[in-house]
Amino acid sequence: MTRPKQERAVRTREAILTAAAEVFDEYGYSAAGVSKILQRAGVTQGAMYFHFKSKEDLGRAVLVEQAATLALPDEPAGLQQLVDLTLYLGFELQRNVLLRAGVRLAVEQGEAGLRDFTVYRWWIDRFRAELDAAEQRGELLPQVDGAEFARVLVASFTGTQLMSHLENERQDLPAQIATLWNYLLPGIATPATLARLTVDVERGKAML
Repeated sequence: MTRPKQERAVRTREAILTAAAEVFDEYGYSAAGVSKILQRAGVTQGAMYFHFKSKEDLGRAVLVEQAATLALPDEPAGLQQLVDLTLYLGFELQRNVLLRAGVRLAVEQGEAGLRDFTVYRWWIDRFRAELDAAEQRGELLPQVDGAEFARVLVASFTGTQLMSHLENERQDLPAQIATLWNYLLPGIATPATLARLTVDVERGKAML
């Protein structure tokens, strides 16, 4: 009987997390009442508090688990994969409510009473791995510091998606990310690498 109970508990937690992401995404943290989340998830208050101690705890879970449902590459492969990955994330932000809600909470942490850099650090490290691979492949200009550029890229991506969200609900986000890369790549890639790189939104879409 232990395994069915464990499986049921996992499903319940996933249902609560998804419902919370939907409500946070629609209303923001402050207006996302626990009752709305419970109604959306179809669970009792006791079930929620078994998995999450508070609304803040639930918000933190959505924040740090935002990438849990993404199909990310298994191994870093350099600049082309980094470009494709960010384009893929642009498309995922249009359809993936857990990622979208997690990103919203990351940006609006003051409102949520949170101060957690963990998710930003995670994305910096993820992008840094691709940049380290790019350096090993001789794709980066000598003056490029992978650690510094990873931070710049996360900040630039965050700002780009936020502006796209405010302007048109992220409808043009993949195209805006492509434009971002068209300006960034000449500053980091060697001429030979730049000549063979492709900034194509369809490559990101193909990863869905």
